[in-house]
Amino acid sequence: MKPVVFIGQSGLTQGVMQAVDEALETHELIKIKFNDFKEKDQKIEIIADIEAQTGSEMAGMIGHMAIFYRMNPDPEKRKITVPTK
Repeated sequence: MKPVVFIGQSGLTQGVMQAVDEALETHELIKIKFNDFKEKDQKIEIIADIEAQTGSEMAGMIGHMAIFYRMNPDPEKRKITVPTK
């Protein structure tokens, strides 16, 4: 899976947030690559903003890439089945 959104030196702009929201709507599970933010504290702050603004959850982080998940509200369009306990 390749990253679908890249966060550069401008940070979390309105355009980036719109791209994240649209990608989550389409794919449910996406990767976001941090191009210019190498400090972990900076990435954690941006991740928290993305989660809060999109209603998604970070599923994991590997290096400079974060994986986000948001279930599609339409059961017909869901691509991922989350197991229940």
